[in-house]
Amino acid sequence: MTERQNISSGSPREPILGYSRAVRVGNQIVVAGTTSGGVGDNAAEQTREIYSRIETALKQAGASFQNVIRTRVYLTDIADFDAVGEIHGEIFGNIRPVTAVVEVSALAAPNLVVEIEADAYVA
Repeated sequence: MTERQNISSGSPREPILGYSRAVRVGNQIVVAGTTSGGVGDNAAEQTREIYSRIETALKQAGASFQNVIRTRVYLTDIADFDAVGEIHGEIFGNIRPVTAVVEVSALAAPNLVVEIEADAYVA
């Protein structure tokens, strides 16, 4: 059996809800839906904070943005697509993972407008 590594962000909600910020099994790393935790007043600010949190989780799993093969972006307002996409492009412009961007009616708290997931593969 391949060893499983659960990566925690330290959130007190993780044990209550039964989830990890990221999980690594073998060469695959999956980063959970990540929000800014309320940091940032708009989609761009929240996105920068989210990618900082995702980068931390990837590093703890032995990876980096270079290893990301897929992202999923959830927006409460699709009008934020360009602002969030610009930041995604700054980070992944040369990496070019597959991605999906979808509008959702709400996230876990009313002040959250962006949530992002990432999958990575380490050879």
